[in-house]
Amino acid sequence: MQALWYSLLTVMLIVYVVLDGFDFGAGIVYGLVAKTDAERRQVISAVGPVWDGNEVWLLAAGGTLFFAFPRAYAAGFSGLYMPLIILLWLLILRGLSIELRSHEPYKLWYEFWDWTFRFASILIVIILGAALGNLVRGVPLNADGYFAIPLFTNMLIYPSIGILDYYTVVAGLFALAVLALHGSLFLVWKTDGAVRERSIKLAKRLWWIVIVFAVVTFALTPTVQPGFFTPLFGRVWPLITLLVSLVGFFYIPSSLRGGSDLRPFLGSVVFIAGMLASVAGTLFPNLIVSTISPEYSLTAYTASASMYGLQIGLVWWIIGMILVVGYFTFVYRNLSGKISAQTKGQ
Repeated sequence: MQALWYSLLTVMLIVYVVLDGFDFGAGIVYGLVAKTDAERRQVISAVGPVWDGNEVWLLAAGGTLFFAFPRAYAAGFSGLYMPLIILLWLLILRGLSIELRSHEPYKLWYEFWDWTFRFASILIVIILGAALGNLVRGVPLNADGYFAIPLFTNMLIYPSIGILDYYTVVAGLFALAVLALHGSLFLVWKTDGAVRERSIKLAKRLWWIVIVFAVVTFALTPTVQPGFFTPLFGRVWPLITLLVSLVGFFYIPSSLRGGSDLRPFLGSVVFIAGMLASVAGTLFPNLIVSTISPEYSLTAYTASASMYGLQIGLVWWIIGMILVVGYFTFVYRNLSGKISAQTKGQ
């Protein structure tokens, strides 16, 4: 049952990154693909109707973590309190920038919220990427099941680590490149005209940048977490999902030369989903890895709620997911089609 809930939590986080990732990515490339006010409204109109719904998956994943693995929730949220507060404020600023941008007809007003949208989107993705880097590298979790960690120290992992170090910053930049590519491909699918053409050109460049950061990140991983890749090649599912991820990634450039604007975006979806599933499968059963001692690590078995609670919760989780999936299917079907530069934005 614990393994099942670990898988369900992983699926919810993957859905969140895939869905909210494309509007984060749109924010990252916002100033590069949209040059005029009409084009900027076009980009905002592409993400405006769905960005807040996409973030529901983050809340749902947090609720699932709280319910299924309360010890991991308590340790993680207390130890990472500062970056979580920073993330919360950035999410608020980003939401305000989308909703308030067109409320006043002044150039200074537009530009302020445009820069806020870009700034918040970039920092959010770097923080989320660094958070994944912390999960891989580990944190100083003690025997009591808690840890305290500064935002940064000397950017190295010795003698003491911080939330930000050379590895987690590189992981954050890797996430930035991946979601910038994801957002560009989303705009290829959802927009037309000059924004679409610029998004295609940018996506082709970003594809190579993702390769560079992927190589650097994977090369650095054994230096901070020796033996991390051992389970990857010793278990079936992490290896399969990694191969699926690579298929999705290498499908992107060929599909950009085809006639469908949706296919490159779907390739990005497969790439991100497969990559995150592979990381989760490699980490399993660990939820929070301790750098002090492996026996202090919190796993799906040591951090879980009672078996009775997990069984009852599964029933309500299934009911809730049926409603959520139905709602999202309805919303995305009704918002199908391209957004033109003449469309009035938020």
